This record gives sequence, C-alpha cells and structure tokens, in this order.
Amino acid sequence: MTALADRSTSSARRGARGPRTLATRFLGYAVLVFFSLVFLYPFVIQIGNSLKTEPDAAANPLSPIPDPVVLDGFVRIFTGTNFPLWLGNSLLVTVVATTGRVFFCSLAGYALARLRFRGRSGLFAAVIAVMAVPGVVLLIPKFLVLNQLGIYNSYAGLIVPLLADAAGVFIMKQFFESIPVSVEEAARIDGASIFRTFWSVVLPMAKPALITLTILSFQGTWNEFPHSLVSVQDPSLFTLPRGLADLVSGSLGKGTQYPLKLGAALLATIPVAIIFVIFQRHFVRDPTQGADKSLS
Repeated sequence: MTALADRSTSSARRGARGPRTLATRFLGYAVLVFFSLVFLYPFVIQIGNSLKTEPDAAANPLSPIPDPVVLDGFVRIFTGTNFPLWLGNSLLVTVVATTGRVFFCSLAGYALARLRFRGRSGLFAAVIAVMAVPGVVLLIPKFLVLNQLGIYNSYAGLIVPLLADAAGVFIMKQFFESIPVSVEEAARIDGASIFRTFWSVVLPMAKPALITLTILSFQGTWNEFPHSLVSVQDPSLFTLPRGLADLVSGSLGKGTQYPLKLGAALLATIPVAIIFVIFQRHFVRDPTQGADKSLS
C-alpha cells in the first residue's frame, strides 16, 4: 500500500510539473519568436522598399509591402551608379586580405602558442594591447604611414594594412594551445620540421578556428569603411562601403531615393550572408577531430 501511495504521489507530481514545464517552454519560445521578428523586421523593410517605386517608398517607408512591385531601383543600381566597380573592388580586397589574414594570423598564433623564444610574453601582451586600442585612433597614423610608403591611393594601400589582425592572432593562439602537444611530438619524432608540423598536422586540426577567423575577417574587410576613407581618394578604387556612403550623401541628386539606396545595401549584405550560411556549421567542433586524418 505504501509503495502504491508513493507511486500515486509521484505520478501526481509529474502531472502537475508537466503542464508547468510545457507552459514555461511555450513562453520561452514565444519570447524568442518575438525578438526574432523584431530583429528581422528592418530587413523586411529593406527588401520591401527596394521593390517599391520612388513615390511609394517616400510616402510609406515603414510599410513592408510594395504597391506595385517594381525593379527600377535595382536597374538604376547597375546602370546609373558605379556599383559593379565597387563590387569588384570589394571582392578583390576582401578575398586577398582574408586569405592573407588567415595565413599570417595562423603563423603568428602558432609561434606564440608553441615556440619558446625570448620576449614571447611581452609580444603577446603587445598583441592584447593593440586589441584595446580603438581603430579610429589609428586612422591618421595609418594615413601617414601609407603616404610615406608610397602606397596611398592604390590597391596595395587598401590590402596591405588588412593582412594581419591582433584579434585573429589571439583567436588562433588560444585554439592552438587547446591542441594536445603529444600530436606534434609524434610528428617531430617522425622527422617533420616545425613548419611541416604546423602545416600538415596542427593546421588541419584548427579547422573550427580557421573557419571562425575566415568569417570574421571576410565580414570585417567587406564592411570596412574607415580604412578605405583614409587609404584611397580615387573613385575608381572605391569599395562597396565607400560607394554606398557616397550614395547616401546624395551624389545622385535630390530626393530620398530609398529603392536605390536600400537595394544597394541589400545586395551588399548577400556575400556575407552566403559565407556565414556555408561555414556556420563549422563554428563548434572538437579541436582533436582532425588528428587522426592529419597523422594518417
């Protein structure tokens, strides 16, 4: 009888806890959905206004429904602006700078994580200190350096300062320190040099950190505006952020021109979204996941 009573009491508690848990879960999902809609609404407004006529966008800028749906804004983007040139410049600068940043930050991160040399702690402290300096403080020194090196107003001036990043070095160093040292010792016993160990053994195991650094570097370089502001003045070298700023400042004449401006901004976000969707599943991985393949 006692066991039966205990079982009945336990069932009653589970029954009371069930609706409460379900209600809590429903409330949590409702809150998440609400904030998701709040976050997505500006993007919906952007898409809707890019498909409107000029008078409709000016009269109803907060309405997400175009009436009628037209593509005049996108046509003007490609025929009435230098958007294709800005897009090409951004692709060139972003691809080269991202590739160089991933390579150089990986080398620097591995050196700080594994190599023993005098002044290593001080060098890492300097990297941390650079991360604490606001980027706007370095704009004038960056302009002076580019001018003295003779690469101001050139593709080199757009790319070279972006080839290394303190945050990227920090990310790679912290990840390399999470990889077991025994894996590298086994490779060195087999006769691998330091660089061969880094390139063939450790780097494949750092795929999650490399993907994270690639996404952050691509996004940061693609959206980089202050750097292009102090490195080039030639309109033929403008990247997308610089060109979009030129559009917003009213370079095409009077009027709101919401369809054109928001359509250009929408097209500028597509490459970053594609890169994130492709690589986001690699964000969280076990650092030793690639060890077996690297040593085979």
